Amino acid sequence: MRRIGIVTACTMDCPDACSLIVSKEENGQVRVRGNPEHPVTRGFTCAKVQGFLKRRASLERIVHPLLRSGDAWKRIDWEEALKICAGKIRGYCEEPSSILYFHGEGAKGVLMQAGTLFFGLLGATMVSGSFCDSAGYSACRKDFGSRESNALETLLDARAIVNWGKDLPRSSVHMASLVYKARQKGAEVLTISPGGDLNTALSDHRICIRPGTDRFLAAAAIRLFMERGTISEEIISCAGNWDAFRSLVSGRGMDELLHACGVSREQAELVCDLYARKRPAATIIGAGVQRYSHGGENVRFINALAMISGNIGVPGGGSFYHLNSLRNLNLAWASAGQSVQARFLRMPLIAQEIASAQAPPVRMAWVDGANPVNQAPGSRQLTRVFERLEFMVVVDAFMTDTASYADLILPPTLMFEHEDIVASFMHDYVQYARPVFDPPGEARSDFWILTELGARLDPPIVLPDAGTCLEESLSSPYLETTLAELRDRGFTRAWRPQVAYEGLTFDHEDGRYRFPERLHDEAGPPQGYPLRLLSLVRREAVHSQMLPEGQGMPPVIFVSPDCPALSDIDTSSPVALVSPLGRLRVRIETRENIHPEVVVYRRGDWMKLGGGINQLIEPRLTDMGTGTAYYDQYVRLENV
Repeated sequence: MRRIGIVTACTMDCPDACSLIVSKEENGQVRVRGNPEHPVTRGFTCAKVQGFLKRRASLERIVHPLLRSGDAWKRIDWEEALKICAGKIRGYCEEPSSILYFHGEGAKGVLMQAGTLFFGLLGATMVSGSFCDSAGYSACRKDFGSRESNALETLLDARAIVNWGKDLPRSSVHMASLVYKARQKGAEVLTISPGGDLNTALSDHRICIRPGTDRFLAAAAIRLFMERGTISEEIISCAGNWDAFRSLVSGRGMDELLHACGVSREQAELVCDLYARKRPAATIIGAGVQRYSHGGENVRFINALAMISGNIGVPGGGSFYHLNSLRNLNLAWASAGQSVQARFLRMPLIAQEIASAQAPPVRMAWVDGANPVNQAPGSRQLTRVFERLEFMVVVDAFMTDTASYADLILPPTLMFEHEDIVASFMHDYVQYARPVFDPPGEARSDFWILTELGARLDPPIVLPDAGTCLEESLSSPYLETTLAELRDRGFTRAWRPQVAYEGLTFDHEDGRYRFPERLHDEAGPPQGYPLRLLSLVRREAVHSQMLPEGQGMPPVIFVSPDCPALSDIDTSSPVALVSPLGRLRVRIETRENIHPEVVVYRRGDWMKLGGGINQLIEPRLTDMGTGTAYYDQYVRLENV
């Protein structure tokens, strides 16, 4: 049977950013596999990619514009849909900041940045911060002066790898593969986590830490370095605030630090020894570490441990956190509409921010690449806010929790259905996303939607053509390719140093490192809510991008067999997970290697179907970066 392989790329919100080969068989079957020629993808992909074809072809998919008509939906054509949108925008143009543009990372790519240009030129209100990882971003900038890391493949040069909370098999199968290979070469791997991950098979050691307290364990290991007198003068001389940091750590007793994180002295010595005696030691930081009120501080102390142990600026060492996925591309065309006068609402507090916005209030919202009702903490409050808007447009292919509150739904193309260029927040390869399938029905690309809408405004908003945007994005000091070459090969590598901060030269103005200057205590659980809720990633889906039939209800939660709350629960009867915001019917399963004070929930299932964990989570900000402190939520279990 003849098979035709088409090289394209994954555009999902995933660090691996795989180069893919899609094969269409003569009998109509389609196969997706990793590109074996790509140095990171190396011929295999994750479960998310393997399940995407089913989602793309789902009968639940919206493929025509839908206009709300009372409690029902009316199918309309694109001309009517665009006419309605243009009319609404013209009606609000005297106060353009009454229009909110809410953009998420549901689909990656250069052309997905067009909304920033369009709504920036319009003068609309934007969002700042993130639901994901901005506290960690800010922490790395405070420490290093920028967000850089060693090349991904240098993990193979590590003699030790310390993984602070990243669920490698679920969140990045290609980093997991490198850790596995490094371990085969003799690297010793330690996982530090409150549990709920699949890292056991990749680890030589595990430390089950109290959630949110990684900074105390890092501080304890740093204190051991100080006590042993093994911090080199070169490292001290490369830091801008060593004396203050030394006083900060020395001012905390070892017993106090260990008690805060629930770790023994022997375990803290294991951490110290791996960093000190197994150099080079690589540090991996999971995004969950920074989803606490003091999440940025957690990251800063982990970075500080890597720094004082001599594992920054060396091959096989380094601190691996999320990079800016667009950093190797030139997106000057998309930022041309940015204005210093623009109004921004904080994403983690979006419901309160919309409700309190005045002069002018938010009257219209445009949502693309996001499902904020599902993703934002305080989901129920956000639904009430959206219900009060005068008009809301949602660009989505499914009737998600957010789309259900729209007045107009516009159907976008999905991965494999439009051209784009995509990069990674883990590695330095840039991929070409070639269209493989014709879009179903009347689905159109986000770029097409905005281009056509802009032409119907008065005065019009004229976007550059898509080809120009793609060409300009490659005009970067880190790339040596043309669009034609990228289309032909499918991927290229950006030219970045293999070792970040080599020679201990950092990107602060004075070239020196900055240690954290505060160590905040961790608040305990509030009265009546003893368990910390961790809403963790799934292996088979990115956030809420899953089909209704794949969501078993009621949702399953996971706790330790030693969880003290189990003694008061009859697991044969209905159980509810309860927070001050409400309750959610759940099923309980026990798992080893979960901290006794923790409840694990796999996020992303839909509120309209009986899931939606964010309805129980109160909106809170992280200490830096305007991030979302999801994991500060405490809950209890009770029988219904």
